[in-house]
Order: sequence, then structure tokens, then C-alpha cells
Amino acid sequence: MNRYIIFHKPYNVLSQFTPEDGARALSEFNLPPDVYAAGRLDKDSEGLLLLTNDGLLIEKLLNPRNEKPKTYWVLVERVPTEEELERMRAGLKIEDYLTSPCKVKILDPQPEVPPRDPPVRFRKTVQDVWIEMTITEGKNRQIRKMTAAIGHPTLRLIRKKIGNLELGALEEGKWKEISKSEISF
Repeated sequence: MNRYIIFHKPYNVLSQFTPEDGARALSEFNLPPDVYAAGRLDKDSEGLLLLTNDGLLIEKLLNPRNEKPKTYWVLVERVPTEEELERMRAGLKIEDYLTSPCKVKILDPQPEVPPRDPPVRFRKTVQDVWIEMTITEGKNRQIRKMTAAIGHPTLRLIRKKIGNLELGALEEGKWKEISKSEISF
């Protein structure tokens, strides 16, 4: 029987069940033993992670040809200009590839987000701002590389949506089982 679980992955937790290099892993959260992460979030990223034992769904979600949207809230250093955001929307040259066009905007009003442990660095003289980005790719550390490419390093990254699935009010470190009918990309 296929199972589908949404999980609010905390900061500093790997998207796998086996701990490595002293990092925390999914095995700490009493998840069912027969599911796997459908995609990854870096150890230093937070938010929505879909776990399932449905291999066809994992393939559908992860295959870049299927262009499944994933939405993130990104705390960046300094306020990006409209021109910088437009560069991201058009696609950026990062390393040896050109990113696909994305959606990006400054969140207004700025969201109330629970503090992270450890806290994000704070500087009185630099204004940080939350932006929302929706991408259809998912290359290694892509969002962090994109914000750095326009001169606004990522300070915190939270995945809010995968397709129609939303993190919503699910608390950090908590999970809930959903039905396949609740998933659409």
C-alpha cells in the first residue's frame, strides 16, 4: 500500500534516514519505516518535505522535464531591486547552466516566521528581507546560488509548497499522512 506523508523538516536535519557527519536525520521523527524523501532539502534548509513509497510519484516529481513548481520563502541580505529580481525571473547563468525562468517577489507584508535555532545572524546596519521564489527545477543549492548571483546571499530558506501541497501550519518536526488524491502537480 502506498503512503504519502508531508513533513516539516527542521534546520540542520538531513533529508535521509541515516545520520552522517554528526548531522541529525529523519530517523529521529518517528516516521513510518517504508517511506523515502521525494526530493531533498539541504541540511541547512527547512520546510515541506514529501515522503512516500510510491516510486512512480517520486519519478514524476523529480524528473526535470515535468517542471513541478516548488515555492520557497527566502530571507536574503539587503533588499533586492526590481532589476535584480527581473534577472532572476529571466533565468541566471550559474556555474555551467542557465536556470529556467522563475517567479520571484518581495513578500509584502513581511511574514512572521518563528525564530530558527541557531538564529540567523543579525546586523543592525543591514536590512534583510523575505522574498518568495517559485522554481520548476531543483538543482543542487539552486536558490542559494541564484540569490548570491544577484548579490543578495540567502540567510534562511523555507520550502512552503510542492505543487499544490502546502506546509501551512504544520509545526517544525511534525508530519501528517495524506491521501494520494490530495496531491496534484
